[in-house]
Amino acid sequence: MDLRMALDEIGGGATASTEQGQVAAPASPLLRRYRAVRARSVALAEPLSPEDMTAQSMPDASPAKWHLAHTSWFFETFLLIPLTGAAPFDPAFGVLFNSYYEAIGPRAPRAARGLMTRPGVSHVLAYRAYVDAGMEALLARGVDAQAEALMSLGFAHEEQHQELLLTDVLHLLSVNPLDPAYAAGASAATSEPVPLRWVEHPGGLVEIGATEGGFAFDNERPRHTALLQLHRLAERLTTNAEWLEFMREGGYRRPELWLADGWAAVQAEAWNAPFHWRMGGDGEWQVFGLQGLRPLDLHGPVLHVSHFEADAYARWRGCRLPTEFEWEAHAATANSAPAKAGLEPRAAARGLGLQQLTDTAWQWTASAYLPYPGFVTASGAVGEYNGKFMSGQMVLRGGSFATSPDHLRPSYRNFFPPSARWQFTGVRLAQDAAGTVTAAEGDLRSDVLEGLSRPQKRLPSKHLYDAEGSRLFEAITTLSEYYPTRTETALLTGAAPEIAQALRGAGAADGVLVEFGSGASTKTRLLLDALPNLAAYAPIDISPDALGPAAVSLAAAYPALSITPIQGDFTQPTPLPTSLDGLTRVGFFPGSTIGNFTPEEAQGFLASARAMLGKGALFLIGVDVAKDAAVLEAAYDDAQGVTAAFDLNILTRINRELGADFDLSAFRHRAVWNPTESRVEMRLESLKRQTVTVAGHRIAFVEGETIHTENSYKHRPADFDAIASAAGWEALQAWRSPQPFAFALILLRARD
Repeated sequence: MDLRMALDEIGGGATASTEQGQVAAPASPLLRRYRAVRARSVALAEPLSPEDMTAQSMPDASPAKWHLAHTSWFFETFLLIPLTGAAPFDPAFGVLFNSYYEAIGPRAPRAARGLMTRPGVSHVLAYRAYVDAGMEALLARGVDAQAEALMSLGFAHEEQHQELLLTDVLHLLSVNPLDPAYAAGASAATSEPVPLRWVEHPGGLVEIGATEGGFAFDNERPRHTALLQLHRLAERLTTNAEWLEFMREGGYRRPELWLADGWAAVQAEAWNAPFHWRMGGDGEWQVFGLQGLRPLDLHGPVLHVSHFEADAYARWRGCRLPTEFEWEAHAATANSAPAKAGLEPRAAARGLGLQQLTDTAWQWTASAYLPYPGFVTASGAVGEYNGKFMSGQMVLRGGSFATSPDHLRPSYRNFFPPSARWQFTGVRLAQDAAGTVTAAEGDLRSDVLEGLSRPQKRLPSKHLYDAEGSRLFEAITTLSEYYPTRTETALLTGAAPEIAQALRGAGAADGVLVEFGSGASTKTRLLLDALPNLAAYAPIDISPDALGPAAVSLAAAYPALSITPIQGDFTQPTPLPTSLDGLTRVGFFPGSTIGNFTPEEAQGFLASARAMLGKGALFLIGVDVAKDAAVLEAAYDDAQGVTAAFDLNILTRINRELGADFDLSAFRHRAVWNPTESRVEMRLESLKRQTVTVAGHRIAFVEGETIHTENSYKHRPADFDAIASAAGWEALQAWRSPQPFAFALILLRARD
């Protein structure tokens, strides 16, 4: 059904008539704005059938036909009839299409709007045409300032209903067993992982609310002063991958994380994932959106979560939701241009700072929807627009990909009940801050405080590898129980000639070897010996104490080889020196370190490595294979206690570098095989109830509580191939050792 053609037939496209041969006067800015707003509503409804436009899938949603009629009723009731004396198109429409304006008169129940099979869509379009013709004539004559202000409210009102039309249609289509798409689109782009970083605000007195001049809703005023404490705001929104972690850690099954009403909703509604998420037949999550059912974009923003869910997730992360005043204070000074409107949210991008403010998802705040100091309800029926809802609602800030660009301002206040999930709502985290904190991810202080503030305490495994940690790990590799090093070394020794031949066949034998997390570079020599024509070697390691001695030793052993050590976190984008430009790049990642990453993180790392190494690159990776639990647990909890000393050393480091007071004798090392996740989990268990001070923060432990320090995933070959493929690599060749100590070396090539 072409709604715009239907409108043209009815006469909705008409303007003020002119004599034959006479040129019409140019439309005023107000008239042009009216036409644009009204046309967009029709354009949004155009992909829908008459049946689509009539149905109502739940009490909180309204049929598209009702949205088109109600927005016309608004202009007719508040402008056209009072200013021109025009007769109503149909007196009954005042009951059918009044939303909540009690002062205007009776109205049909909201939950029964889908039962209005009459008037039909064509009659509603005739109603729009009638109102538009009258408004065109009115605006052609001109209106006073008071009417112009009411017009601006009418524009904003219809633009709100345009977004509601999309969310309501999405809900309607989501309950259709056919999974129909609102509008077909191109395949979703694969997004890249972006580290979670923080923007600090010093606190103090800030000005909140809309300034005078320009349109704003009444609930955005009056402008007033608010007092903020020192705090931090996440640069980006929470991602689907992060939400999956919350789910895997039992987030929907742990009542201690939830507000009382939220936990009641979880139980009553059987929530176990965000709204519109569905489990596919292959065991992978999918999400239903305006463009239909699609695979879940792991690094895209999580959508369709309630305030209850957002609050529970923030608690689980050891964070909180921002207040609406904190959000506005950041947004008022942010240099963040919104993306173009579309039918799906955009993922975060690296290096943009504070982003996804107004073009991705509405962001729940910790603020109840209440009037600002000095707020006065407008006189007349329009005073019911916002003020009457200032009870039982929570404020959202920002805007979604479906929000009108005219609404994207720092002071805009949206509001919904805390249980609402069908809107395009997401999560931005906040933290209290006791002092100036370096916000870069990878900073020890930031990672430790954030990790120990979680309900399930954890520490990033990369911080295990200071000088002493690196020394202890090298000692672990010599233990009889620790099979990975000797198995991989034996495999690499035997396969080195074939690997070298494969690299020569790909034209990479005289390029540069880039090793990720090189450590002591002991296995590297096996590969260097097999590649005598290699031009350069670039080891990357976070520990300068390990990197320096290894580079010096290799330089002495291979004097013709150009060695360029790079200190840095290899899990983050690390630009290679320009001296290596022009050389074919071969990545090397031995030691099964890829197992320290979750599957989602492994995919992100491989995608980042592909971007770093560039077109035509190769990548040789050591991958440990799943095997008997007894073999695995012994490898990570040896009889001599070397692995325990390695694990406990992170507490020594925190004591030394952050002024903490961990008592190492009050913790013990544990290693447990988790068959469900296919990983060995290393944990430090508190042996008693205790409180530890870290960087001025008091962290409480109960007896038996653990700090999760490291995972070691054991991959099945097909699962790893799928992860690599999703990151843009294809497997060229693999070398494998047999059970019980199965291990694999896999050579990948970057796809063009």
